[in-house]
Amino acid sequence: MIIRQRANWLRMLFIWEGSVLKKITVQLSIIAVFSLVILYFDGIIYYHKVHLNPTIFTLIGLALAIFMGFCNTASYDRYWEGRKLWGTLLIECRSLTRQASTLVNAPDESKIPFTKMLAAFCWSLNYQLRNKSGTEHLSRLLSAEQVNYLKDKKHPPVIILDFIGQWISEQNKQKHIDTIMLAAMDSHLSQLSQVIGGCERISNTPLPFAYSVLLHRTVYFYCFWLPFGLVDSLGWMMPVIVLLISYTFIALDAIIYEIGEPFGEEENDLPLNTICRNIEYSIFEQAQIPQEMQESKPASAYVID
Repeated sequence: MIIRQRANWLRMLFIWEGSVLKKITVQLSIIAVFSLVILYFDGIIYYHKVHLNPTIFTLIGLALAIFMGFCNTASYDRYWEGRKLWGTLLIECRSLTRQASTLVNAPDESKIPFTKMLAAFCWSLNYQLRNKSGTEHLSRLLSAEQVNYLKDKKHPPVIILDFIGQWISEQNKQKHIDTIMLAAMDSHLSQLSQVIGGCERISNTPLPFAYSVLLHRTVYFYCFWLPFGLVDSLGWMMPVIVLLISYTFIALDAIIYEIGEPFGEEENDLPLNTICRNIEYSIFEQAQIPQEMQESKPASAYVID
């Protein structure tokens, strides 16, 4: 994902990074060439003039805009729910770190693995949602035995959550925390489990395919028929207007598809790597773990994730 300050209106016209224009350049080029051909032949195909009343496109465009608005809302709801889940993850990790740092009566050295397991949990959830089998961060944050145990597991975040629960249980057995504190920390673990379930629900349940197909087909049929309806009324300006309208509809179609899968690695998906780095930095700082043990500092205002 790209996170950057909003530029002035002139620069916004030419920004390339973060725009879906690069994905639809081919489609727009084909439509532009098609429009020029229709203009050159004045809307005549095989000696027959194709008469399409512009009013038809007004009605179809209105219906298409309403349907695209519905799909866009559904996609953005998925995107925003994913962001809220990762925001909850940050809050719960900070709460658990605070409780371990201030309420667990154990040596500080024994609390470091707990904080590392929280950071590893975030990275493992990132890996799972992006269908990666990476162990770079897990090897850095977990013990060799834990990493080896996770190798053949299909749901590493759940297993790491068990590691964290075992650490809390061990502190209770050693009388470092009482049963009330045990229940409080277990409640936070339940919240982390709900975060996993919420993210898996979004990842494993995409928008209904029928919606995507219908929207995609309608947008392209509309854009390719539009030159016939505007060639007589607009003349040489027709390709320009068709290109502008096509850009609006096709770009929105691309955006709907992109943000509907918020855990991917495209420019407008959620910046999971950056969020994981920020969580790790935050809880390590909170637990007073030396900076040299951290993966990196928090991301700057301009991020490509």
